[in-house]
Amino acid sequence: MSIPSDPPAAEMPEEGGSQVVKAQLRLREMILAGELPGGARIAELSIVEKLGVSRTPIRAALMRLEQEGLLETLPNGGYAVRTFSERDVADAIELRGTIEGMAARLAAERGVAPVVLAEARECLRQVDDLLREAALNDDAFSRYVVLNEKFHTLLGELSGSPFMRRELERVSSLPFASASAFVVVQANSPQARDMLVVAQDQHREVLDAIENREGARAESIMREHSRLAKRNLREAVRNPQNEHMPGVRLIRKRSLKEWSA
Repeated sequence: MSIPSDPPAAEMPEEGGSQVVKAQLRLREMILAGELPGGARIAELSIVEKLGVSRTPIRAALMRLEQEGLLETLPNGGYAVRTFSERDVADAIELRGTIEGMAARLAAERGVAPVVLAEARECLRQVDDLLREAALNDDAFSRYVVLNEKFHTLLGELSGSPFMRRELERVSSLPFASASAFVVVQANSPQARDMLVVAQDQHREVLDAIENREGARAESIMREHSRLAKRNLREAVRNPQNEHMPGVRLIRKRSLKEWSA
């Protein structure tokens, strides 16, 4: 077995950039696809051989994934793939909703840059175009995911706070907490379009509240908006058809009684 060796020091700057990012992305894909099962210890040499890069970028990528929350450090060194309770994921979604609510309130109270507000409205107009169809095909659904992520990013910009934007980026990087983490669950649901219409209405309402300087209302709408994501989470872990959805196998199921607690 041939294991790529670490490069000379002169080669490290380039590898420390692109090679680390590539390794990080590929390892994340492997974890979410179940190629590296939950609870499994990461065999560093095996990863080095599989990805065809040296240990240095692999180690850096593993450290970044531990910071993201997908891996956990082991007492005797090394990493293992984390598993999550449904409550862990629900709490992460709730945290995103809380921070997005604060961002929306700040935007309403402080006023917003017209150019950013116009960009957010244009984003919603493009979503409206998608939702005019009675049903969404795979391409349209993928386009929705991109636009949905863009809108939530713009919400951070509307706050006018670099700190708030950083916090939104941070919380959205938590496992399963991004705005579109469980949107994909709706793709094969008979109610898919209806759920997206509800989410779109909330997007439009929060922009109206921001423009009308209604801080409390804007915050409340985004807090309520996160409840849709939590509903999608429950659907993801309850429906056997979603077993192969990226990352679902990492979530430990719990009883409906616990959900109501």
